[in-house]
Amino acid sequence: MQERRTDVNVDYNRSVLLAGDLGGTKTLLGLFVQTAPRPEPVDTRAFPTQAFSDPGDMVAEFLAGAGVSGDRIQAACFCVAGPVFGTRAQLTNVPREVDAAAVGRRLSIDRVALLNDLVALAHAVPVLVPSELHTLQAGRSAAGGNKALIAAGTGLGEACLHFVGGRLVPSPSEAAHADFAARTPVEVRILQELTRTLGRVDVERVVSGPGLVNIHRVLHGGACPAVDPASDPARAPAQISQAALERRCSRCVETLRIFVAAYGAEAGNLALRSLATAGVYVGGGIAPKILPALEAGEFLEAFRAKAPMEELLRDVPVFVILNPAAGLLGAAVHAGAMAQSAGAPDPL
Repeated sequence: MQERRTDVNVDYNRSVLLAGDLGGTKTLLGLFVQTAPRPEPVDTRAFPTQAFSDPGDMVAEFLAGAGVSGDRIQAACFCVAGPVFGTRAQLTNVPREVDAAAVGRRLSIDRVALLNDLVALAHAVPVLVPSELHTLQAGRSAAGGNKALIAAGTGLGEACLHFVGGRLVPSPSEAAHADFAARTPVEVRILQELTRTLGRVDVERVVSGPGLVNIHRVLHGGACPAVDPASDPARAPAQISQAALERRCSRCVETLRIFVAAYGAEAGNLALRSLATAGVYVGGGIAPKILPALEAGEFLEAFRAKAPMEELLRDVPVFVILNPAAGLLGAAVHAGAMAQSAGAPDPL
């Protein structure tokens, strides 16, 4: 993915923002200009995360390709899949440490922030437009209510948006690494087998791309004609879900059904924990690709099956985020807020 806008007038002396979304597989980097109601991308590029041992090398290559020096950037914000401590983080699913302050010093960027990837995605939620959302449950959004965000991809992320002082404030969590709660006999079987082979089973072991493969392995047993053993193992989740959606393999169909139900159940748990009466947003790379399965019924049935709170959850709006660069957008939103708070010019 590489996109450079030619219809936006860029003044690199004014409000140029740098945003980055460092995922387990792919990293998106983008330059934005500060506009209202949200920053406008002018140059974006995707990089394979593990191709660079130092994230600073990746950012330097991106800026060099864009013809922009670090001292022309008013603020930068990067997000990562993992817990953040100050401006440092260790990515959860790949052996990479990110030190945003070191990247800033190296490239002469004065204002740099590092966010958990779900917190960055949460910053995007208030500025998403209807075309970037798919409604699973219309519900009845409560004015002044909290929102919540869950996103399955290479891993699983969860975050809350608490309504405080008239605005939504993103709050990080590592809820994906809480214990997986089996609800049905087949989920108990999966939990027992994964416990035997993996040890402790957290939610991410079931609700994620690798989690889909874990479910498939337990249900399928031997080789599956839908999964090419010669291909990159990272492609297995897509191969399984595609075979399920096309109904080419009954075990794959059952795998996806159980995955969707577990995903819905965890989304419902998050809605209760955060009291997300203004909406739950489903992000990540998997959900847009399996919309027919999410709409088939199991997701919302599991989401609502929380006696005695069924009626509360029936009223919670549930949306799938369709914009694949929403995390990058959220990082840019936060960078824009940093620039404004430092005395940058007002948005256009």
